[in-house]
Amino acid sequence: MSAWLDDLLSFRARKDAHFASGRGPLPKDGNFDGLTYFAPDPTWNLSLEVQRLPAEAAELATTTQGEVQRFVTWGEVGLPNGERLTLYAREGDDAPATLFVPFRDATSGKATYGAGRYLDAPLLGHQVTLDFNRAYHPFCAYSEAWTCPLPPAANWLRGAVQAGEKLASESAY
Repeated sequence: MSAWLDDLLSFRARKDAHFASGRGPLPKDGNFDGLTYFAPDPTWNLSLEVQRLPAEAAELATTTQGEVQRFVTWGEVGLPNGERLTLYAREGDDAPATLFVPFRDATSGKATYGAGRYLDAPLLGHQVTLDFNRAYHPFCAYSEAWTCPLPPAANWLRGAVQAGEKLASESAY
């Protein structure tokens, strides 16, 4: 196994353990069998050059009507298929090590959570790693008790990202 695959599988196992412990959005009831994922695919692990954008305040709508969460635009990346994604930093973080990437794609509402998924993208210099195999559903996908930012229309991809977390059967939650 490659180091990338070992690391990805370890990441998924840690997330499953976190959810099973009751510290995540699901109660600890002994019925959690693990999250469901697309098969690991290294072609969805991308290292991309960031085109820096002016740091502008961005209020992202949330799953709670009337509420917003505040971010700052950080940059933009071009995907191999020609589509683009805006990358965000948390408000007040002037030197982020990781950028927030909320997105929707053609799997949203079908194989993945309808409101979209997230990526936490490590930033190193002018390069960012978008490993869509680590794309995850926000906690509000599992419980209405959580408020989650929604991907802005600029981050709605036309293509299908068949990588990362996907919906499980209804009996899993």
